[in-house]
Amino acid sequence: MKTTSHMVEKEIDDRAVLVSLITQKQKKNELLAEYSLQELVKLAETAGVQVLETMTQNKEVKDTKWFIGKGKVEELKLLLEELGGNTAIFDQELSGAQVRNLEAALDVKIIDRTQLILDIFAQRAKTREGIIQVELAQLSYLLPRLSGQGKNLSRLGGGIGTRGPGESKLETDRRHIRGRIDELKAQLEEVVRHRTLHRERRKKSGVFQVALVGYTNAGKSTLLKQLTQADVYIEDQLFATLDPTSRTMVLPSGKEIVITDTVGFIQNLPHDLVASFRATLEEANEADLILHVVDSSTEMRNEQMRVVGEVLEQLGAHQKEQITVFNKIDLISREDRDLLSAEGEFMKVSAYAPEDLDRLRVTIEDKLMGDSKEFRIPADKGDVIALMYRIGEVLETDVDGEDMVFKVRVNTEDYVKLAYLLVDYDQSTGKAEFEENEGESN
Repeated sequence: MKTTSHMVEKEIDDRAVLVSLITQKQKKNELLAEYSLQELVKLAETAGVQVLETMTQNKEVKDTKWFIGKGKVEELKLLLEELGGNTAIFDQELSGAQVRNLEAALDVKIIDRTQLILDIFAQRAKTREGIIQVELAQLSYLLPRLSGQGKNLSRLGGGIGTRGPGESKLETDRRHIRGRIDELKAQLEEVVRHRTLHRERRKKSGVFQVALVGYTNAGKSTLLKQLTQADVYIEDQLFATLDPTSRTMVLPSGKEIVITDTVGFIQNLPHDLVASFRATLEEANEADLILHVVDSSTEMRNEQMRVVGEVLEQLGAHQKEQITVFNKIDLISREDRDLLSAEGEFMKVSAYAPEDLDRLRVTIEDKLMGDSKEFRIPADKGDVIALMYRIGEVLETDVDGEDMVFKVRVNTEDYVKLAYLLVDYDQSTGKAEFEENEGESN
């Protein structure tokens, strides 16, 4: 019992000075550099680190050996000794050589922004898919840096930088790590295969999918909970939820859809992480509609929207039907609300205002359901009629001899699904002959 207590104590014993380098290029947007450092503080606190102090250096270009200047390294060493720090966290990505040099000079754990984000993900991953993706991202990041990770990996007292695969003797040899990466990729491919099958079943059943995307801590999980009355974990911290969460939502017409909360984006999201989490993030790519949730209460909302747009473009989802949802309007003044705008369709809501949620549900339905069309279907085609009820909103029904006549609100894509079942469709009469389905019914 004593051992466990001691381990827990060491696990939260990271005391860090945070360091940011502002180059000539970054100096053009000092507000962005300051925001990035503030975000690093939040990331460190989310990882369970005690932040002692922050330090910045203005420099033309980064130092290839030390990243920051040699004089700044000496200043950092004195500050760490004075404050009793045992970790230095850098706001930018470091090379293996820079980690090695800084570690030798400072004799503390050296962590960069990418490794810090990966560490948070290691803490938050709960599902098999999330755990595989985190380990794959960590190994892909560490492989080219092994020579600079000697002391970090030998500090097995716990804390940031040593969770997940960091505790499993990564310093063995590159061949073993490459083998592990191949093994994880194979496991992930199997997970992706299962996910694809689920998506195909959803599409066949005519269930619409809506994806919530946005910057971390924009309020996506809160919105999901309020829209679906589901039990969803909510916390005011970065990456409070990592694994995608899907819940059923009922539209005003009574039709059910699936709404999914995806992992939050962040400035300088590590490339290894984007690559490893592609399967999860592709929920956005497969969605019929994307709700881009924006924290309207932050001054950096335009920058955050840009970051989300870039990640969606990387995924090939930027041309999907999209609504920008400015959330948290209850936290800003009416004057600031009037200034909120975005390209394309947008809404201003508070996740805690029932009338705003009702408006959002109506807007989602209008986007998904499309225009009304008339279908004349033989009454004995029960499978087609059932599919029409699932993918469209049946507004009117009538009987004409042996046929059923339906007036249905359905979007273009799902209209094509219905038309796919038709062999001959007479546009003038609306009379349709249906192809007999063999095997599994749609």
